[in-house]
Amino acid sequence: MTNYKQINKNHTIFLFLVSLFFLVLGIDIQISDLTIICFFLIATIGVSHGSLDHFKGAKLLKIFKIKNKLLFYLIYIFISLVIVCTWVLLPFFTLTIFLTIASHHFGKEDSVFGKIKRFKLHDLFLFSKGSLVILAPLCFHTYETIQIFEILDIEFNQLDINLIIVLMFLSLISNFFVNKNIFLSLLDSLTIIILNINFEPLLAFTIYFCFLHSIRHSLSLIKEMNNKNLKKSSIIFLKKAMPLTVVTALGFLIAVFLLNEYYLLNSAIIKVIFIGLASLTFPHILLEYLLEKNEKRT
Repeated sequence: MTNYKQINKNHTIFLFLVSLFFLVLGIDIQISDLTIICFFLIATIGVSHGSLDHFKGAKLLKIFKIKNKLLFYLIYIFISLVIVCTWVLLPFFTLTIFLTIASHHFGKEDSVFGKIKRFKLHDLFLFSKGSLVILAPLCFHTYETIQIFEILDIEFNQLDINLIIVLMFLSLISNFFVNKNIFLSLLDSLTIIILNINFEPLLAFTIYFCFLHSIRHSLSLIKEMNNKNLKKSSIIFLKKAMPLTVVTALGFLIAVFLLNEYYLLNSAIIKVIFIGLASLTFPHILLEYLLEKNEKRT
């Protein structure tokens, strides 16, 4: 039987050591087309961990005894479009909600291999753990991060770095309350901090999102498919995830092409990455929530 927890442990330690290696040697990645590379990584590896949502949707429809599968796709797409429209009309409001939900999602899914029994403040600690993904770039690359927010039509009048440092400290403390394996959980947080010390915000986020968050979530999905054989379950996962991953990546490409008529390429890419992720995150998390609440009915 495949030991998925050991695989996750090895992956966590490996990513931490690689990040530390780059930091200690002072290696920075300077590539002229870095934004484009980040875009393709996020549009493929990054979003792939949500590319089984149509199977999860079918499962949810079965729970509610709904036979029309088209209904799931229509609702999913409708929610995504509503998020895009809301961002255009109310960018600050939508971003705030998105970052709040995303922080909780990151904290929860990154702790998937060390889940502990829920308690009263459990969700608050999950949110605090996941918020490090947003806090770290604001702390270590404040100017560059604010530039990204400005591209997303968000203006910052004032930013309290001392408050951010306090919140980052609380995020580190939260690792003691959300994961059975505190050591690995802390390594995740240290990896995020190291990445943001050494790399610019978009690259740091891309490495985290693709090679920590997405791979770990995908590994948990692979485990659900076949707990005994990693190779077989990985092939099944790839076959099932590939169609929606390709469709999403093409959608992202088309959006960049359209926006590039009105914005510089880098600005268009950043808009598509973050507004696109927001439009996918809301229905994805809603689906996860509804499944979690109703699976016992089957």
